[in-house]
Amino acid sequence: MDLHGFGPLLLAGTWITLKLAFVSLIFGLLIGLLVALAKRSERLWLRAPATAYTTLMRGLPELLLVLIIYFGITELLLRLFDWYVEISAFTAGVAALSIAFGAYAAEVFRGAMQELPKGQVEAAQALGLSPWAIFYLVMLPQLWRLALPGLGNLFLVLLKDTALVSVIGLNDLMRQAYVAAGFTKLPFTFYLAAAAIYLLLTIVFMQLLRWMEQRANRGYAEGRH
Repeated sequence: MDLHGFGPLLLAGTWITLKLAFVSLIFGLLIGLLVALAKRSERLWLRAPATAYTTLMRGLPELLLVLIIYFGITELLLRLFDWYVEISAFTAGVAALSIAFGAYAAEVFRGAMQELPKGQVEAAQALGLSPWAIFYLVMLPQLWRLALPGLGNLFLVLLKDTALVSVIGLNDLMRQAYVAAGFTKLPFTFYLAAAAIYLLLTIVFMQLLRWMEQRANRGYAEGRH
């Protein structure tokens, strides 16, 4: 495939796409775990906002969230406090994708928490472990194993959703393909090249996720035998 010298541009866009995906993943996992814990809390002032957050964020299109954060926050701060704060496209993309990912990840974590044997937590409490020690030593290792398949699927969706941030000018893979297609008047060539890169990334991460699942379940499977 002749890319007419735009190959390095597409590679640079791919690097931006990967950075956006991984930074959003880190923040999204943190948000999702905290929200899942809040939704399981006995305190209504924690449970109610967490439930409202997951309901609202799962009902909004990610593209709309990107546009609200990129354009809306600047306007809101200007109107309320007369502050002009310019948000970069990368920052807005990370914020939007992290918030959206966190809402779905919270449900994955919550479902995984429900599968944890209650007897293990009760035994840890009987040993006098603190709530933090119980979570870190007893719940978290098993939570990772149970939640990994669902989180892996969410990450693959997140990787493709990074293309949405191109509408606000971030020079990710999709944006660079659009620029190259417009310059050369060869849209099929460059959109096909972008599709091939997204597909290649998806295949690579699917294999990586499969290996991670095998590693996470190795001791569990051996223990059952």
